[in-house]
Amino acid sequence: MLRVVIAEDSVLLREGLTRLLTDRGLEVVAGVGDGEGLLKAVKELAGAGQLPDVVVADVRMPPTHTDEGVRACVELRRRHPQVGVLVLSQYVEERYASELLAGSTRGIGYLLKDRVAEVREFCQAVERVARGGTALDPEVVAQLLSRSRRAEVLGRLTPREREVLGLMAEGRTNTAIAKQLVVSDGAVEKHVSNIFLKLGLAQSPEDHRRVLAVLTYLNS
Repeated sequence: MLRVVIAEDSVLLREGLTRLLTDRGLEVVAGVGDGEGLLKAVKELAGAGQLPDVVVADVRMPPTHTDEGVRACVELRRRHPQVGVLVLSQYVEERYASELLAGSTRGIGYLLKDRVAEVREFCQAVERVARGGTALDPEVVAQLLSRSRRAEVLGRLTPREREVLGLMAEGRTNTAIAKQLVVSDGAVEKHVSNIFLKLGLAQSPEDHRRVLAVLTYLNS
């Protein structure tokens, strides 16, 4: 029987998850409401020789409701890499997903909470992660791939073009950028034109290419 620890500050959702997984035949060995409690519960279970197979945790938990859950999961993986981790989030948070996936992807899952309503698929995801598999929400995959593509596009820029784009992101005009880099206005205009070309930003009356270039830079 697969052993599960649930970390969710909403008592109602925690009890609901416990019921779903228990009905599926899994054993919920602990339920906690914060990241500190998660680490403590797993430590106690490990000491008793009952290390869980998987942890299901909310990304945001007390006291600040920011990243306590995912930070606890990252620390848990550092201490017990054999324990599967499935995090639940209200919406896609790229930074947290990337942080969780930075190491080994064995036994890792990241799902939106809406997926819990698809009971069968959710339970299968928990079991898959517990056995060392992966369960990534399609929305998470789409956004991470989009982020990767943005980074790839910026990789086409030369170091000087990236420097110019960085100054553009600070709100500098071409003249101010030229002064900062000690080059001519014409040189800056050439760099800006190259940036637009490499980022695929064709001239359009509806779009402000300078703003779009800066957004690409910031979103990467």
